[in-house]
Amino acid sequence: MATEKFETSLKKLEEIVHRMEGGSLSLEDSLKAFEEGVKHSSFCAKKLDEAERRVEVLLKRKDGTFAREPFETEDA
Repeated sequence: MATEKFETSLKKLEEIVHRMEGGSLSLEDSLKAFEEGVKHSSFCAKKLDEAERRVEVLLKRKDGTFAREPFETEDA
């Protein structure tokens, strides 16, 4: 999972949730799917935390305070 992208891992997590919600998995398969889902969930959470830290570093002023700026999309 080291070279996996956030979007790929999130999609796999969504697929696992969909399969588990379907109710057709055996107990053993459900446990395996749950274990895989936890790995993807942890990976996604880690990537989001890293992104948040990068944004904070980019917005941090020289005096240590943070400058709040609105997030603008390309559409705006």
